[in-house]
Amino acid sequence: MDVNKDFDQLYREWKEKTEELIKKFPEQKDKFMTSSDLEIERLYLPEQLDSNYYERLGLPGEYPFTRGIQPTMYRARNWTMRQYAGFGSAEETNKRFRYLLDQGQTGLSVAFDLPTRLAMILMMPWLVVKLER
Repeated sequence: MDVNKDFDQLYREWKEKTEELIKKFPEQKDKFMTSSDLEIERLYLPEQLDSNYYERLGLPGEYPFTRGIQPTMYRARNWTMRQYAGFGSAEETNKRFRYLLDQGQTGLSVAFDLPTRLAMILMMPWLVVKLER
């Protein structure tokens, strides 16, 4: 088995899929540069591949996702900024979430009350009394 030949085919397929994705979600810049004015390539690979390189590391956006979940990482889309926001009732929380999204928030994380999240009720039965009030 020629490792480089097999990987070359996988790499070509990845590159084609990535180019199609870039047509739908263009990268933010034509070129990405370091502070030393060196161009940053989309993907770096070793010169010599061993027999299980692809299985161990994969390619960006592909299993096992060791190189991230997006093929272009954050060149097309910035990191999602998330914040916790919640209030006493579902209606108040919904109103707050809508406000945050209208202000440009790109992601929301819902946090249930802390005892529920940590399943502390099972560990400390006396909490049930406090939560029922």
